Amino acid sequence: MSKISIGLTWKLGDGKMTPENYSNVHEIIFTPKIKITGDSAPGWRGNEINSNPEQTLAASLSSCHMMTFLALAAKMKWPVISYKDEAIATLGKNSKGQMSVTKLELNPKIEFSNKFSVDSNEMKKIQDRAHRYCFIANSLSDEVKVLIN
Repeated sequence: MSKISIGLTWKLGDGKMTPENYSNVHEIIFTPKIKITGDSAPGWRGNEINSNPEQTLAASLSSCHMMTFLALAAKMKWPVISYKDEAIATLGKNSKGQMSVTKLELNPKIEFSNKFSVDSNEMKKIQDRAHRYCFIANSLSDEVKVLIN
């Protein structure tokens, strides 16, 4: 079993620790050279120039799905030359009435070399398989959709 960690730091700064009066801005440290500024989503008093947990959840799922897809594609000798995604996290109330990310959508776009192509049924099968094998997808309890155009 392996353990993966991040560091997170937050300080009150000049604000006051009262409802609606403090900042959610914090630093997330992935490695000594990779740090991002985290915040709440803009609809929850966050600044849109910062990342938020919902975005980083969507990014984690998208990244994991892509790496799983690429591993499967390599085994099948598919000549993938690019992979793009626009992952979308939808906020709402879950079945328990709690605020949550109620849906995550992936929209992968794959480009192949040498005029190679895959029919939509085969692409759906491999995307479904990538979803089933993705560590992050297997860690989520609510709906995750992979949309293929």
